[in-house]
Order: sequence, then structure tokens, then C-alpha cells
Amino acid sequence: MEKALQTMIDNMPEKTGKSLNEWKTILKEKSFTKHSEGVNYLKKEHGVTHGFANTIVTLSKEENHAPTDLVDQQYKGKESLLPIYEKLLLVIKPFGDDITITPKKTSVSIIRKKQFALIKPATKTRIDLGLKIKDKPTTDRLESSGPFGSMCTHRVQLTDTNQVDEELTDWLKEAYEKAI
Repeated sequence: MEKALQTMIDNMPEKTGKSLNEWKTILKEKSFTKHSEGVNYLKKEHGVTHGFANTIVTLSKEENHAPTDLVDQQYKGKESLLPIYEKLLLVIKPFGDDITITPKKTSVSIIRKKQFALIKPATKTRIDLGLKIKDKPTTDRLESSGPFGSMCTHRVQLTDTNQVDEELTDWLKEAYEKAI
């Protein structure tokens, strides 16, 4: 994946007329609240193809927000939930060295080849853990995806570190194993 990204960055001046750093400078002058706004701006105003526009906006955001800053912002006023988040990561990381943890503005995506889990502080007292486990029946605890829509197939509501138990670990492992 990194090799493909580097090729895209190397080809950017030829394909888009500007280098990545030049595009970043242009985006800094604008203040887009949503990723899609930046992508649409580059496509409409500069004729950049969707793939390049998406890459430019993503890479310009990475520079502005360190992943730890994004997580800190998510849990501002919800600090009591951080131990649950940290325990989830402790459970997930040993599954394999092919896991990517990607903090975003309001959630953290857990990706293998595909996203298999999503951690989102939903309220001041609850984390919603989204899981992608196709064809898995719902239970009282393993609910339908709810607010996650098609990003996940299931949701587990967590209010305490004790809820990160063997059953939840098994669901996470199953989601990880299917994310190929």
C-alpha cells in the first residue's frame, strides 16, 4: 500500500499540475470542515481526479492533526472512557502485525485489509464499538449496527472496562479474521 501511495505522490505533479506540498498550501488557505468538501473543491475548482483529490486531502489532514491529538479531542470531557479505549487496543493489537489503527475526527478505525472495528465515544458515559461480522446473528449485547450504518454490521455499547471480556474479544477476533 505504501508503495502505491508513494507512486501516486511521485506522479502528482505530472497528473495534477502541482506537487503534494503545493496542494497542501492551497488547502491550508481554505478551511473545510468535512473531508468531502476538500475533495469536491479540488475536483471542481482544479479539475483533480477523485483519487488524487482524496489522497491530497487525507495527507494534508495528517499533517495538521497528529493521531494522538485526534484521540485526545474525541475524549475531551469524556476522559472516564479512555481506560475502555485503551483496553480495547490492548486486546486488538496482539491479533496480528497487519492491523492499522486510524484515528479520525470522531472515531478510531481498526483496519486489517478492510475495517473490522470502529471505536467511537458516543456519549460522556458510553463507547460504541462497531464490528463488521457478516452473517452473525444479533443478540441482546451484540446489537445491529445502529448509527454506524453500513460501516459496521454490529454494535456493542461499552460503559466499563469489565465489558471488554472474553466474549467481546472473541467477536473482535472473528471480525479481524474476516477482514481479508
